[in-house]
Amino acid sequence: MASEYVIVGAGSAGCAMAYRLAEAGRSVTVIEFGGTDAGPFIQMPGALSYPMNMGIYDWGFQTEPEPHLGGRVLATPRGKVIGGSSSINGMVYVRGHARDFDHWAEQGAQGWSYADVLPYFRRMENWHGETGDAAFRGDQGPLHITRGPRRNPLFNAFVEAGRQAGYPVTPDYNGQQQEGFGAMEATIWQGTRWSAANAYLKPALKTGRVTVEKGFARRIVIENGRATGVEIEQRGQVVTIPATREVIIAASAINSPKLLLLSGIGPAAHLAEQGIPLVADRPGVGQNLQDHLELYLQFAASQPVTLYKYWNLWGKAMVGAQWLLTRKGLGASNQFEACAFIRSKAGVDYPDIQYHFLPIAVRYDGKAAAEGHGFQTHVGPMRSASRGSVSLRSADPKVAPKILFNYMSEESDWDDFRRCIRLTREIIGQDAFKPYYKSEIQPGIGLQSDDELNGFIREHVESAYHPCGTCRMGAASDPMAVVDPEARVIGVEGLRLADSSVFPRVTNGNLNGPSIMTGEKAADHILGRTPLAPSNLEPWINPNWQTAQR
Repeated sequence: MASEYVIVGAGSAGCAMAYRLAEAGRSVTVIEFGGTDAGPFIQMPGALSYPMNMGIYDWGFQTEPEPHLGGRVLATPRGKVIGGSSSINGMVYVRGHARDFDHWAEQGAQGWSYADVLPYFRRMENWHGETGDAAFRGDQGPLHITRGPRRNPLFNAFVEAGRQAGYPVTPDYNGQQQEGFGAMEATIWQGTRWSAANAYLKPALKTGRVTVEKGFARRIVIENGRATGVEIEQRGQVVTIPATREVIIAASAINSPKLLLLSGIGPAAHLAEQGIPLVADRPGVGQNLQDHLELYLQFAASQPVTLYKYWNLWGKAMVGAQWLLTRKGLGASNQFEACAFIRSKAGVDYPDIQYHFLPIAVRYDGKAAAEGHGFQTHVGPMRSASRGSVSLRSADPKVAPKILFNYMSEESDWDDFRRCIRLTREIIGQDAFKPYYKSEIQPGIGLQSDDELNGFIREHVESAYHPCGTCRMGAASDPMAVVDPEARVIGVEGLRLADSSVFPRVTNGNLNGPSIMTGEKAADHILGRTPLAPSNLEPWINPNWQTAQR
C-alpha cells in the first residue's frame, strides 16, 4: 500500500521528519541506500574515526582538484547508512549562533530567524548539561545531549588558557552565550552514539506507521508538474515507490541537488548538456556550496597525560573491551570535551572561529603526525566567503556528482586562517599549558611570516565535513532560491526538501544539530501546522565587539 509521504534519505533531517509525521498519525516510507548501523564501529563514540573511512558506511565522495589548494583532492564523507552522517560524524552538538539564523531570515528564509528556530531546538533536545541557562534548553525531546567527564587535565588547561588570554568562559555555548571557552556537548547517551537513527527513526519504526525501503534513488517521478513518487533501483530492479501526499528529499548537501538535477529540476543549460528533460528551471540547484575548513595545530606534550598511551593495538583492544562490557571508559567519549568560539578581530559582532580540543595529536583518518604524547586544536573560520557547486558528470544516476568547493578562493580566507594560527599560539602559550607544553609539532615554530603560514595552510587545511547550501531556501520570487520557507521545492507541486542543503549560509560550528532542527521545523510545515510560537529570549553579544577582539 502506498504511503502518504515518501522521504529520500534516513539521515539527520529525514529521521526527524519521519518521527514527527508518524507521531501525527501519517504513513511514511523512508528510502535509504545504506545498511544497518549496528556494530561497535558506529555505536562506540571512541571509534568515530573508523566509519567515515569505511566504504560500507560512506558514499566516498571526493572534490575536484581544488585550484586554490594546489590541486589537492579532498575527501567529502557523507553517511551511507541508517542515520546518515549522524552515524559517522564526530557527535559534536552545536546549534549555531543566534545571528546565523537571523541572517537566514534576512536572506529570504522568512520564519527561520533565531526567535523562530529556538523553540524547535528546545523541542528536539533532551539536555543533560550541568551548567547553563535552562530557559534556552529543552529536556523532553528525543535527542540526548551530554558533556564528557573532562577527566584529562588538558581539557581544563585549554579552558583556563582561554581565560588567561582574556576570553570569556561560557557555561553553555548552546545557550545564551556562545562566545568563549568551555565544555563541549555531544550526541552521546549512556556511552553510545545517539544518532538520528537512535533518537528518531527507531522509535518511529515501532509505531508501525514508518517503513524503510532499501534502494538507490534514481529520480523523482513528476507527473503534470507534481511529484508522485520516487524511482529506485532495488535488488537489480527499477521500481517506483508512490506517495499519495508528498515526496520529501533529505539526501544531503551532495545527493539532494544531484537528485533534483536527475529529475529535471535545476539550471536549464546544465540539464540540456546532460540530455535531461527540463521540469523546472531553477538555476540555484547545486550552487552556493559551502563548508568549514580547519587546521590541526599540534603540540608535543612534556608529560604522558595524553591518549597516546592507548594509540596501539593493545590499548585500543582494552578500550574497546571495556566499552563492549560496560559502555563506559574512554570508548564512551568522542574525546572532544572542550571547545571555544571566539571572534577573530574587533568589529566582528559574534564568533567566527571555532576550536575543538583533543588530548592526542592525530588526524581524522587515524594518522599521527608525530610519534609520542601530544595534543591538538582543530581550528577554523566559520564564515568563509568562498562558494562552490555540485553538478552532474552524467545523466547516469550511479555516477558520482562533480563537487568543487572552490576552497580558499577569497583573500579573506587566508587572512582568517593566519589569524587562527597566531591566536592559537597565543592561547597555548598561556601559563595553564606550562606544565604540559613541550614544543610545537605543526605548523612548527619556524613558520612565522604570512607566506610561510600560507604555504602550511595550502598543504594542510582539511574539510570539517560540513557541506551545505546547495538548495538554498529563500523567497519564491528569488531566482536562485530552490525551496521556499515552507521547504517546498519551487516550481514543482508535492515536493519538499529539508536538510543542510537548504541553509542559506553555513552556521557556526558542526551541522548535525541545525540539520535535525531543519527536519523538525519542516515537519510542522508539511503537516500544515502553525509553527511553534517565536521565543523572546535574546543571545549574549559581547558589548565591546566593535572595539575589542576579546
